[in-house]
Amino acid sequence: MDQTNYYRSVSLPPSLRILRIYSIHYFEYASDFSFPGESHAFWEFLCVDKGWVLVTARDRQLRLEKNQIIFHEPNEFHALRADGQTAPNLIVVSFACDSRAMNFFRSRIFTVDETERQLLAALIREARLLFSSPLNDPLLPCLEKAPDPPFGSAQMVQLLLTQFLIRLQRRYTLPPEKPAGVSTVSKNERLYGHILLYLNQRVREPLTVPQICHDNLISSSCLQRLFRQHHGCGVMCYFGDLKIEEAKRLIRSRSMNITQIAYWLGYSSIHYFSRQFTRRTGMTPSQYAASIKSLSDTYRPEA
Repeated sequence: MDQTNYYRSVSLPPSLRILRIYSIHYFEYASDFSFPGESHAFWEFLCVDKGWVLVTARDRQLRLEKNQIIFHEPNEFHALRADGQTAPNLIVVSFACDSRAMNFFRSRIFTVDETERQLLAALIREARLLFSSPLNDPLLPCLEKAPDPPFGSAQMVQLLLTQFLIRLQRRYTLPPEKPAGVSTVSKNERLYGHILLYLNQRVREPLTVPQICHDNLISSSCLQRLFRQHHGCGVMCYFGDLKIEEAKRLIRSRSMNITQIAYWLGYSSIHYFSRQFTRRTGMTPSQYAASIKSLSDTYRPEA
């Protein structure tokens, strides 16, 4: 039987169409950072990953805190500055999109949930594979593609950004799902979340695996398995990264010198701290501090 005329295709027009990417940035700013502002003919959003910032959007002065995101429509003037005390981490993405659905984002501030945070994290990871350009250079005129990116990286960047925008719009427009009555979060997942909070609250302490296990009533094998599932490394590697992220924040806040930061975070010596910092970031604490100062000086008006 000839089935040629039996089947009919279904058209799948996109609700959102990302035409071009102009920038994908992850910034670690100093507490005194200030950007005087700009406007351009494409969309941009700014999401606060850590800390908070003061944002100017046309004639509005806004405070954005962790997990909040603001969209700047094409040709909208926008500027930002830190508060002088908090050293913020920011995600900035600019792109061209001609879809009418983008009207939903005009002049609005949203709060991203954990799933959306994970989408943004995946977008940053994929961008680092696709582009050879550093993602922390605010003066970069154009992202340069890597000479041999993984298969499908460009499409993955487009899909992740599209998925993020669609999910954010759906969450703010569709009615919330009814609770199922029985929690689908496993005991191990709840324990994992509890341990993450425990580690963050004790980032200044010289913790050990036996102490973590004792305080959280978990075996060493189960603890390591949880962190390898979620992070691809053991718990002490994760805790070491947590300490270095806190050290970077303190360096950017300029509230302590490097020696004080090392002892504040429970390191036995400044030399050990410096080795750990260099191994995880590719630069010494002093080099990192100099790079942050250079970034701040970029937009500081001359006296």
